[in-house]
Amino acid sequence: MAEQENGAAGAEQPQIKMQVLTQFVRDLSFENILAQRGAGGEVQPDVTVNVNLDAKKRGADHQYEVIAKLRIHSKNKGTEDDLFLLELEYAGVFHVENVPEDQLHPFLMIECPRIMFPFFRRIVSDVTRDGGFPPLNMENIDFVSIYRNEIARRQAEQEQQPSGTA
Repeated sequence: MAEQENGAAGAEQPQIKMQVLTQFVRDLSFENILAQRGAGGEVQPDVTVNVNLDAKKRGADHQYEVIAKLRIHSKNKGTEDDLFLLELEYAGVFHVENVPEDQLHPFLMIECPRIMFPFFRRIVSDVTRDGGFPPLNMENIDFVSIYRNEIARRQAEQEQQPSGTA
């Protein structure tokens, strides 16, 4: 009988609801530096991908905008000459309900970007291909690790700031 009571208590917790309302490119820039300069010799690309995430509440109830900012820089191995620079801001608008307040920020910064990833990955692939390079097929991104690193960075920043004493 005690097991039934525990089961009933667990069933009372509201189920998390999430809906993708829209996704869109906020900003996109691609610079083919190699074409501007002219190719000289063999090219062996070395690609660096930087990802920053941001989330904010929108005016409507339970709506949040999540933004992934990517900066993809390719240099030639050995010479360190720039090949291309791609900057993309990709946003998603999500309707999220029944997520406990203390879990909302990680939910927005991890789960929402996971949903958006295949879409901005495709944009990166298409833009690099259309820009004259082989398509860049990004590896999966560990959004949990990005979130943890950002939290650790913010904590370290707070610890370095002198406390306001009067």
